Amino acid sequence: MSFFNYAWDWVTQSANWHGAGSIPQQVLAQLGYAGAALLIAALIAIPAGVAIGHTGRGAVVVINIGNAMRAIPTLALLILLALYITFSFLTWLVPLVVLAIPPILVNTYEGVAGVDPGVRDAAKGTGMTAWQQVTRVEVPIALPLILVGLRTGAIFVVATATLVAYLGLGGVGRFIFDGLDSYNYSPVAGGALVLMVLAVLVLVFFAVLARLVVPAGLRKQRRSE
Repeated sequence: MSFFNYAWDWVTQSANWHGAGSIPQQVLAQLGYAGAALLIAALIAIPAGVAIGHTGRGAVVVINIGNAMRAIPTLALLILLALYITFSFLTWLVPLVVLAIPPILVNTYEGVAGVDPGVRDAAKGTGMTAWQQVTRVEVPIALPLILVGLRTGAIFVVATATLVAYLGLGGVGRFIFDGLDSYNYSPVAGGALVLMVLAVLVLVFFAVLARLVVPAGLRKQRRSE
């Protein structure tokens, strides 16, 4: 049997959709882990990226930090934290937050720093304060790139949250690790298929979100670039 045959047979079994440890329960757990990490990463990275992009100070630091954080192996960090702080929510939360910060930080910085200087001067000329320039002009213009960073971070953490099951917790990774332990490859293939669907749904969600919150003029400008 092929991968998709194994996966489809497992996913279409009604027993996997009901009761404890069902597909819906583990998907919700996966989204909970990923959502918590993405929210914390956004609360850290977006204000930092906006501040650096607005002032122009620390750009080199942002790029270097982003590259350094991308180089950290998530599984290695998770295991290291498990050894030193035992199994707590920080064991899985910190690695996922570290994974999500770089794309959000770098894209936010680039979006704000890339605002046309003429637009900045016009905003300043109308008497706007620095805070008004940021919130009313720079962030709205940078919003498409900020959403790209959030989308990239979301895909990273949704996929990598699979490793949370390595700690004995829930999530879609539970199917994969349990299947590997028992040499039963149907849940392994099925869990992988569920992860693929989740990644596609994340892309769809951010595409819809962009259409709802990004002005049409900015979307057309992005397409023409």
